[in-house]
Amino acid sequence: MSKIILFQGDSITDTGRSRDPEVAPNTGLGIGYALMTAAGLLAAEPEKDWKVYNRGISGNRVVDLYARWKIDALNIKPDILSILIGVNDTWHEKAQSNGVEVPRYDKFYRMLLDWTREELPETKLVLIEPFVLVTGAVSEDWVDEINARREVVKKIAEDYNTIFIPAQSIFDEAVKKAPAEYWLADGVHPTAAGHKLLTDAWIKATEGIR
Repeated sequence: MSKIILFQGDSITDTGRSRDPEVAPNTGLGIGYALMTAAGLLAAEPEKDWKVYNRGISGNRVVDLYARWKIDALNIKPDILSILIGVNDTWHEKAQSNGVEVPRYDKFYRMLLDWTREELPETKLVLIEPFVLVTGAVSEDWVDEINARREVVKKIAEDYNTIFIPAQSIFDEAVKKAPAEYWLADGVHPTAAGHKLLTDAWIKATEGIR
């Protein structure tokens, strides 16, 4: 029996994925870690017949995710639901004074998970912490707030007993090998190499729930 994986988030997940609501699973996944992860799992585990969907939307904040949660998450009924959200909650404040402050980010994130647990109690959750590197669009004054959001996601993962992927730590280690822009082109959006880091971390972290 096939199982469904759903990737949710903002532009880091979106990466040009199909907007066709009827798009077939394992197609139209964009060019980022969702596609790379699907490719890895489909090649390594054909017997599991994975059905992978990407519903990331560029520019989304946690409140935007909440507004479309029923149609773009609950209705898909995923067996594994992966969420990466948070950088726009800071970025939109810096650029447009339209961000989502950290306490409200925490509140809405928990509302998403409460709603999911109520409707889909068997769904396994994978939470990826938000991340940045100081280059391109990202200046030093982002770091403390992104760190606060990271702490929120880590605490939520503990409280809800979910898989947690420490993406910031992964990129912090990566910059010891190559400059920040090698991994995150503008300090936010991963390059091909950055997406591969996310893919490898996701596949490793989910071994126990696949």
